[in-house]
Amino acid sequence: MPRAPDWFRYSFLWLVLALAFSFPVFAQSCQGSEDLDDVTRAAITSAAQRDFDMAAKGDVASLRQDAIASLAANFSPIEVTVKDHQADLSGAQATVNSVFFLEADGTAPLPHAEFYCGVFGKNGQTRDSAIFDFYNLPPGKYGVALLDTTSAKGKTNFSLIFQQEKTDWKLGGLYIKNAEVSGHDADWFAAQARAYKAKGQLHNEWLYYLEARSLVSPLSFMDTLGVDKLYNEFQNDKPADFPGDGQTAALNAGTETYKLRAIYPQAAGNDLDLVVKYESADVSNSNLAYASNMAVIKALVARYPELRDGFAAVVARAVDTSGRDYGTLLAMKEIK
Repeated sequence: MPRAPDWFRYSFLWLVLALAFSFPVFAQSCQGSEDLDDVTRAAITSAAQRDFDMAAKGDVASLRQDAIASLAANFSPIEVTVKDHQADLSGAQATVNSVFFLEADGTAPLPHAEFYCGVFGKNGQTRDSAIFDFYNLPPGKYGVALLDTTSAKGKTNFSLIFQQEKTDWKLGGLYIKNAEVSGHDADWFAAQARAYKAKGQLHNEWLYYLEARSLVSPLSFMDTLGVDKLYNEFQNDKPADFPGDGQTAALNAGTETYKLRAIYPQAAGNDLDLVVKYESADVSNSNLAYASNMAVIKALVARYPELRDGFAAVVARAVDTSGRDYGTLLAMKEIK
């Protein structure tokens, strides 16, 4: 869903706050750590520390037992997430950074629930505020716990969503994101984006902004002051010839023209790679898909040679109409 302009978001916020004095019942509400009563804050914090300890030990069986029924029935994505980040979690020291309590009223799932948490200033978000966006959220009471973890592998964001069932806080979602790439945080990537802009490398600028935005918030559906600052600075700098907002972009490669769906950075160990997704009629023939991927990679770098300065490799992913994809990675130094 496209992000609403900040003037609209802030105007809407003040409208919500104004209406709070007129209507006693609301579809959704949120309290931050400072607003919570001691019992609720302690309960969510305790549940977060418990589930982090399970994840750090790789104990996905206990995590599943602690989950709400709908998540336990389809727990494989959580298992994969924990397994993929086991090296980041093993022996890590974790600190609960923030806790939020969210309440959604009603008798049916909310198509779009937007929670404004914490204190907002005259210009919108502050250091301790947050905005959460959920879709098709069932009515209930929810907790969000954000943990900062540090291990020999670096810094990692470990985030948990809980749903209250009677007096228990049951796991409803688990998200793990590296807070750094090669020891570099969001501020570093934003600074690099500005440097690329100064050099006229506007495509690298945009891609490094995307990485900064990814790193600045622990959750993709959570807006913070840092997210809004980056958005306000870079929102008008998206290259017109890049795909996005539901629009494809054409890339010519020899006699073929490919429709690009997405171009974005992706951390791979200590490297930053570039991913390009494009439309394909069929990926069942791996030989043809591989050849198409190679053609797309070479054509992309030929069209935007500045990418050689910003990325270690390019990953092309052919995606067919059924959603199946086929990926190929080629190191930048091997692209001729």
